[in-house]
Amino acid sequence: MLDCTAVFPDNVKFTEADFFRASANDPVLSVETNKMTSPVNSTKRFVAYFSMEIALENAMPSYSGGLGVLAGDTIRAAADLRLPMVAVSLLYRKGFFTQRLAEDGSQSEDPVDWRVEDFLMEEPARATVPLENRRVELRCWRYSAMGVRGFDVPIYFLDADLPSNAEADRTLTGALYGGDPYYRLRQEVLLGIGGVRMLRALGYNELTRYHMNEGHAALLTLELLGEEARKAGRTSIRGEDIDKVRGKCVFTTHTPVPAGHDRFPMEFVTRVFPAGTEFLDLKDASSADLMKRVLQADENFSGLQEAARRGASLNMTQLALSLSTYVNGVAKQHGETSRQMFPEVPIEAITNGVHAGTWTSPSFRQLFDRYIPSWKEDNYSLRGALGLPAEEVWAAHLFAKHDLLEVVRQKTGLKFDPEAFTIGFARRATGYKRADLLISDLDRLRQIAKSAGQFQIIYAGKAHPNDGGGKDIIRRIFKAKKALRKTIPVVFLDDYNLDLGGKITSGVDLWLNTPQFPLEASGTSGMKAALNGVPSLSILDGWWVEGHIEGVTGWSIGESRRAAGGSAPTDNQAEAESLYSKLESVILPLYYNERAKFLGVMQHAIAINGSFFNTQRMVQQYITDAYLH
Repeated sequence: MLDCTAVFPDNVKFTEADFFRASANDPVLSVETNKMTSPVNSTKRFVAYFSMEIALENAMPSYSGGLGVLAGDTIRAAADLRLPMVAVSLLYRKGFFTQRLAEDGSQSEDPVDWRVEDFLMEEPARATVPLENRRVELRCWRYSAMGVRGFDVPIYFLDADLPSNAEADRTLTGALYGGDPYYRLRQEVLLGIGGVRMLRALGYNELTRYHMNEGHAALLTLELLGEEARKAGRTSIRGEDIDKVRGKCVFTTHTPVPAGHDRFPMEFVTRVFPAGTEFLDLKDASSADLMKRVLQADENFSGLQEAARRGASLNMTQLALSLSTYVNGVAKQHGETSRQMFPEVPIEAITNGVHAGTWTSPSFRQLFDRYIPSWKEDNYSLRGALGLPAEEVWAAHLFAKHDLLEVVRQKTGLKFDPEAFTIGFARRATGYKRADLLISDLDRLRQIAKSAGQFQIIYAGKAHPNDGGGKDIIRRIFKAKKALRKTIPVVFLDDYNLDLGGKITSGVDLWLNTPQFPLEASGTSGMKAALNGVPSLSILDGWWVEGHIEGVTGWSIGESRRAAGGSAPTDNQAEAESLYSKLESVILPLYYNERAKFLGVMQHAIAINGSFFNTQRMVQQYITDAYLH
């Protein structure tokens, strides 16, 4: 998931109009175009973006999954909009992993080796972070995300792999989510506290809005509190410091899944910061209240050491919530779910998006360039997709489909039929995403293929190395693939990555999404498909609650459950039946017998969903609702 920090200088009167200035020659915004060269006035940035993972290039695997992809898309959109942002993440030299699948679908993982120097430029700046009784030195590597008008957003990857550090500290920027919870806490110290200190070392001294995504970067609030106390000549935190820091911070929660909200025993915290146990002035009412909130405790503690002795835990989400002036979920439905999880905090919603220029296939890019030439600069103009010649939309789709089926041939040796209806499902393999819902009744699938028309299925997705349930799902898909081989072609493409994800979301005829309600915070894969005219068949959760118009932009599985919240149990059998019924009675007949109407759904997917569910719109909402709030 993505952690961010955004800031505006106190002495600059920065208005909404400033964000949307068209002048590329503005002295504050003017930059060099070489992505490996520091921009002119590089410290005149107002938004600093902290993330545990940022996905930028397929060959640079310094990320894990969906949150990293969202981070990369957000930064690209900020560059397109000439938003003065700076981003910070950790550098993972081990990257994520290469997926290997045995004949029965058993997953094994190989480490990824990549050369940092091939993608990033080392900066001379250094920062140090206290860790236990040591000081860990950090350097950073820079990548510049270039926008469509030549503006860049610098991204700094923090690296502890320096000879001056102890061996255990050098590996803290080795692997994302690696090691035990104590390892993870130390990583988050480097990201939050080390990230702010590195920004200061780089000259970013006037940042005034800090945007944290998930609690991974929440410790940056402690560094900001310490800065405010030092300005006042104090060593402990009081209410006035809390008020100032709260006015600078924005927090986005990205998941309704408890595992996405880190909690660390206070014993870990006091071990990491042995000299910081008197950080809060607990005689101050605001400081005492803050401590109770972040520890989720009813009683008062005399200090951090007592809290550790009595088994209290630091809740990173509560730390971020307590020190933010604006909090949001990542879809309308997720905002409602988050308000139920954290009823004591007002939580808004800004629905996620995807970067249109990145996730549109080459054939559709060429089509949009011809008929909607401003689409990259103004994603809203994609609403004009309803006026595109239908035959050219179909031709662009066939090009994308051909590219995907060629990948299938290269990876598996199978030749899929380009005329056959193709269903795509490519997401992280984990229980709540239910990749196996489609194959829960193989006899029903055979009946549908016989009565309504042939179809083929393309799967992809990695399971986390420690997610045994996710690995079991992949094995079940392989078992179903074998059982269906005479009637329905099924493939599971290994080593899911950015490039393969783009091929699948653009090359299939239908995007399938089957999360267990209400566990899909947003989801962005269907948004990528929509940009390429691929409609969705999905559970009404996450973004699809907003993007779904039945028979116009796609189709729903089951009925809306928003009124029931997460209280009603999920009926897998009923939802599978809804999926099968829509496929058999509506979608396949439309595709094979009423192609013009199917093309109309494709064009509405672009015009309605592609024009709205993009990071350009999303970042503009953050600007108006959060950064200028």
